[in-house]
Amino acid sequence: MNDTTQYDLLIIGAGPGGYVAAARAAQLGMKTAIIDKNERLGGVCLNIGCIPSKALLDSSEHVATAKKEFDVHGIRTGGIEVDLGVMMKRKASVVADLTDNVRKLLDAGRVEIIQGTARLKNKEEVVVETAAGNQTIAPKNILLATGSRPSEPAGMAFDGEVIVSSTEALSFETIPERMVIVGGGSIGLELGTVWSRLGTKVTIVEMLPHIAGRMDGEMSRRLLRVLKKQGIEFRLGTRVTGIDREKGGARVSVEDEKGNEETLLCDKVLVSVGRDALTEGLGLEDAGVSITDQGFVAVDRNYHTGAGNIYAIGDVIGGWMLAHEASAEGKAAVQIMAGQYGAVNYDAMPNIVYTSPEAAAVGMTEEMLKQKEIPYCKGTYPLTGAGRARCMGRTDGLVKVLSHGHTDRLLGVHILSPGASDMIMEACLALEFGAASEDIGATVHGHPTFAEALQEAALAARECSIYGP
Repeated sequence: MNDTTQYDLLIIGAGPGGYVAAARAAQLGMKTAIIDKNERLGGVCLNIGCIPSKALLDSSEHVATAKKEFDVHGIRTGGIEVDLGVMMKRKASVVADLTDNVRKLLDAGRVEIIQGTARLKNKEEVVVETAAGNQTIAPKNILLATGSRPSEPAGMAFDGEVIVSSTEALSFETIPERMVIVGGGSIGLELGTVWSRLGTKVTIVEMLPHIAGRMDGEMSRRLLRVLKKQGIEFRLGTRVTGIDREKGGARVSVEDEKGNEETLLCDKVLVSVGRDALTEGLGLEDAGVSITDQGFVAVDRNYHTGAGNIYAIGDVIGGWMLAHEASAEGKAAVQIMAGQYGAVNYDAMPNIVYTSPEAAAVGMTEEMLKQKEIPYCKGTYPLTGAGRARCMGRTDGLVKVLSHGHTDRLLGVHILSPGASDMIMEACLALEFGAASEDIGATVHGHPTFAEALQEAALAARECSIYGP
């Protein structure tokens, strides 16, 4: 059947980009509908990504603290046991609560929620397949927010049991004895941390000579040392040459850059080497929507695809592929559709790895500054000098502030510390307002706090800009 109802906006995908865009559109008075194939809204992030992984990270951190740190605090607990079933139920409860909140948010904005799949019929129309049948909708604007899925390299096809993606690695029924993780990015590091804390012998294989490829080099090296101390093994500068399944597990053949070969035995292989845009079945060709050489939907600075009134945001257009990035793009795109100003400052976009300690960054790395030949000053401060870090026994970490060598304007901040995911927001705000390192250094920070380390690093950078070259 054809739906004659005129929507101002039809959104395909209810992840952090889609549902935030829908909520903003509702605030602006736009009649909005959102389509998702899943009953539970929230997309990958809320259901099988950001939220469940953080729930397990928090649970497993309690386990690690109880096992390794209670004694020094004078706490005697006896043997520590892990009930994985209870832990997984808690994770599921957290996911259910947050996805329910998304539905309530959209209901409050009178956004129509359609469970089904959508395909672009042409530049103006969308065919929606639901359990009740098909319908054709012709909205004023269309927003693609379909997200992404784990990349599946040749020779590493997921079987859902032994060779798994991050989705299955969030829901193991038992704790693996040994696990090989292919890929040393944020997902591999976070899930490696979870299972290592719970007792799995984790080995991470990474083709690059360093982990967390986007991270500042100095911080990456420090994080690597910390994770090794926690028991995770690494094979850097190493590629996987084959995975052979066998009874109860797999043999992973690897080769380093010098040609040395090794076979790693394991129960599970987590393949975490990136994500691909979800564009299959969207009918992009029928609507004249272009795809980049990397497989992402091509858009201009206003998130417009160049076809009709079709826009796209989030993982499907590439970029950093972060949930908060998609949300910001969703708001901006909707405001542009409504004739208002909308933009995202990618220079102030935080990037976070939720290991222990957390690694968070915003702005440029030292390597970027050197490559661009930008004169810069560097101020660092180790957590060993922070009183709060000493009190908590969390001194493995560093804060680095990078500022322009002539103007002192803030260029980048990199934090390896407990609570770095929250500390970095001060730096994001500073970058957004074009602040100098002096501004952070002159701001009174509470004592004792981890944030004092950021202040001290900023003061060190300021000294360079005054007295340095």
